[in-house]
This record gives sequence, structure tokens and C-alpha cells, in this order.
Amino acid sequence: MSNFLEFRHLKTMQALAQTGSVSAAAEHLFVTQSALSHQIRALEEHYQSSLFERKSSPIRFTVAGERLLQLANEVFPLVAAAEREIAQIVQGEAGELRVAVECHTCFDWLMPAMDTFRPLWPQVELDIVSGFHADPVGLLLSHKADLAIVSEVEEQMGIEHQPLFAYEMVGICAKDHPLAAKSIWQAEDFADETLITYPVPDEMLDLMRKVLIPAGINPSRRSSELTVAIIQLVSSRRGIAALPYWTVMPYLEKGYVVARQVGDTPLQSELYAAIRSEEKGHQYLQDFCRIVKERSFASLPGLSPLSGA
Repeated sequence: MSNFLEFRHLKTMQALAQTGSVSAAAEHLFVTQSALSHQIRALEEHYQSSLFERKSSPIRFTVAGERLLQLANEVFPLVAAAEREIAQIVQGEAGELRVAVECHTCFDWLMPAMDTFRPLWPQVELDIVSGFHADPVGLLLSHKADLAIVSEVEEQMGIEHQPLFAYEMVGICAKDHPLAAKSIWQAEDFADETLITYPVPDEMLDLMRKVLIPAGINPSRRSSELTVAIIQLVSSRRGIAALPYWTVMPYLEKGYVVARQVGDTPLQSELYAAIRSEEKGHQYLQDFCRIVKERSFASLPGLSPLSGA
């Protein structure tokens, strides 16, 4: 690697490949678009070659750009492996990682991340704390879990939060439902409908907490533990729902339901990893969070980065 080339340049190439545009890559990297454009121009001037075709959407790399992207994809796994091996030498290879979740749809991305993690840390006992938990942070504090997946950061002594990702929540209804004719749903559109949700308190439902409660709207309810059951109820016009876009996408492709944006600004939800402060230095915990983000951004549609992620 030349003296000019730095990790930040390689991260830029990966961000361009993952997001497909300079503006989206800048958002992903938490830099301004002008700063990222300046960095790209400096790279191109150094190598006296364009890195990608202008006005292509998504971005199409030149031969030089493809080579830098290949380097990035080779280097970062080696860096991660070295950090993991050093941590195993210093901290030991064994440990326990019990994961508690408060979201019903977490398993769409959690299980693949666990499958990636296990061969990297074979001596770490990895497991999911059985069942859905309304207070997963309480399990951390009582040492019944080692990492919790939560949707809000609530400052608490002894707990650290690491941002994972944000995602869009979409409203769904049957294809022949009157709301299917609207491209954007507002709070008042829910007033006379039956809202189908998971059986959790309103403060754990972003649609209620961020949209309906502030508007003073409390629609009639029906609940189900299973996502597929919610989809089926919506498809048969028993009500409407709001679910993560990645969850409903397969059913949209099959034509079972239609999805619509909620609010003039799309309704966003967030996910964080909560860990005990005294254990934040454990490399396998950091590795797990890294894997969750990498696998999720690679496989789930509609994700966006959170500040500090």
C-alpha cells in the first residue's frame, strides 16, 4: 500500500459500492457530500484515473476503482481477523454471549449474524435468551443476558449503547383496501381502521409513539405474535399494520399486500446494542456488533446508518 492510500479511502470505496451513490456514501460515512467528493478527486488525481463512471446509477467502477474496491474487500477482513486473534491472546478465547431482544422482527437479521459469528469465536457460548422481552436491559443488569437489542437509548448507570442501524417502517394494507390508493399515509388515516400489532405496550410501537399518540389517535386493535399472521390478517382486510420494510418486502413481491410511506418524512425506527459498561472492552462483543451491522447492510433493504455507528 502506498503512503498516500489510507483506510479511510478504502472505506470510501466500500461505501460507494454498498450505497450506489456519492450522496448515500457520504451519509453512510457521516461526512458531507462535498468532503467525500474532495477525497474522491484527490484519489483520482493521485492515480491519474477516474474511479467510477460519472452519471451512472448505481455507480459503475472503472478498472482502477474495481482494483481499489478489491483491495478494501481483502484488507478489512484481514484487519478484523488480526484484531480478533490479538484479543483472543490477551483476553482469552472463551466467553458467554447471551442475546436478549425486544423486537419481534429481529430474527430476520440476528440468526445470519450469529451463524457468521460462531466459527470466528468457537469458544464463546452464544445463545438467545428465550422469548420476547419487554425489558431486555433489566436482563443485562441482573446478568441474565450479555447483550440486548433495543429500539431506544435510555441512559442507565452501567449500560453502554452502540448504534446498529435505522430502518423504514411502512404501512401495509390489502391491495383492494381504500388506503391502497394513497401513496403517503398520515396519522388521521389510521383513526377509523383496525391496527394489527404485536402484543406489546404502545410505548414499544414506533407508529404509536412517534405518529399516532402525538396526533391524539388511538385506533381499535388486534394483535398477533407472528409476522406472517399479521400479513395474513392484513391481506384478508381484517386491518392494517406498520412493519419494517425488509420484513414485508417478500410479501410485496408476491402481491399479498401493498406498502405505503407513513408520514411526509418516512417513519424511521432504530436499533441499538446495549451491553454492560464493564464488558465493553470484550472483543467478541464488539465483533458481534460489527458482524450484525455488516450482515444487515449487505442483506436487508431500506437500512440507513445511525450516528456513531
